[in-house]
Amino acid sequence: MLRSMYAGVSGLRSHQTMMDVIGNNIANVNTTGFKASSVTFQDTLSQMIGGAGAPNNQTGGTNPAQVGLGVRVSSITTNFSQGASQLTGRTTDLAIQGDGMFMVRSGGENMFTRQGAFSFDAAGRLVTAQGAVVQGWIAGPNGGINTNAPVRDLVLPVGQLLQPQQTRTATLGGNLPANAAEGTVITSSVNVYDLQGTEFSVSVRFTKSGDDTWDIEATTPDPTDPDNPHVLYSGTIGFDPSTGQVDFGDGIQFGFPVGSWNGDVSLDLQTNAAGGLRQFSGANTVAFERQDGSAVGFLRSFSISPAGVLTGVFSNGQTRAVGQLALANFNNPQGLEKVGDSLYRASVNSGLPQVGVAGAGGRGSLAGGMLEMSNVDLAQEFTNLIVAQRGFQANSRIITASDELLQDLVNLKR
Repeated sequence: MLRSMYAGVSGLRSHQTMMDVIGNNIANVNTTGFKASSVTFQDTLSQMIGGAGAPNNQTGGTNPAQVGLGVRVSSITTNFSQGASQLTGRTTDLAIQGDGMFMVRSGGENMFTRQGAFSFDAAGRLVTAQGAVVQGWIAGPNGGINTNAPVRDLVLPVGQLLQPQQTRTATLGGNLPANAAEGTVITSSVNVYDLQGTEFSVSVRFTKSGDDTWDIEATTPDPTDPDNPHVLYSGTIGFDPSTGQVDFGDGIQFGFPVGSWNGDVSLDLQTNAAGGLRQFSGANTVAFERQDGSAVGFLRSFSISPAGVLTGVFSNGQTRAVGQLALANFNNPQGLEKVGDSLYRASVNSGLPQVGVAGAGGRGSLAGGMLEMSNVDLAQEFTNLIVAQRGFQANSRIITASDELLQDLVNLKR
């Protein structure tokens, strides 16, 4: 009889633990990146009343007779299924679409989290709301990222400087009107940059000099004599009347008499390209399409790609990779240990973190401007709540009934 009371007590304890887990799940229904847990039970040791008997020629076999001694919690397992995504619009908010976890450094220890509500601190480090520093790789001077190097604090200094780039090539395209009268002048201009990022204006003037023939002259202003610009190049180009392509063998290159330059600037007419300079009857569409130089630039904003690459947007219009977030995956995510603040710690049964880039090695991709919500299913939790409540009530009835039986036993003496 006492066995039934102790079994009832074990049932109360186990269902109370189940209630605790369910209550924690419901409490975190709106916690970003939270993963719900579930409880499983198992029976405890059973007391042997009678052993099993083997069958023989005279009698059949008998089964063992055992009385169970109650129930206990077998496991509390974390459910790492994907939570719904919520759009926030904040650039530093990130959600993982698939497996993997963000890697952060907290108190000198590497931790892991699915909560991607990040921001930058005063030192330019990407941090969680509790100050844990997000880990990743910093890009080199030319924007290259070595993802085989050890991870480090991900820093994005707002005042980061992008050094100027000298213009090496300016590309020109469009159509020169073949039906233009002789002497027609068409001009197009572009700004180029020297080694120190100083801007210079280059004007290219086309003058119709004959059938399918144009004189070309490139000039840049002379600061000391505005009325007489420096002539950088002067020559004549012809066009094939059947194809409209430039019939010009040598490339156009010119040096600058002013500024700091390392080598000449090349004027690319895209002789064989589909979008190159052509001559057909019609409108004038000649224009510079691009040039590869830039002035000094300061970091203005950034974006994050699905692979976790932070691309900085600079004041000179250039973009460059400045870093990349690291993601970690585990052979057994359920083996991770919860340490609070939505952080997890690796344990002996989770396996070592497999650190790499998003979208590779089984790790999910990143979505910027959104957060992963809790994966708690309220309908399931409230159903479990009813089951746990009824289980607790049923076990309490075991104790009540056993107590009444003991009372009847004591009353036999009266």
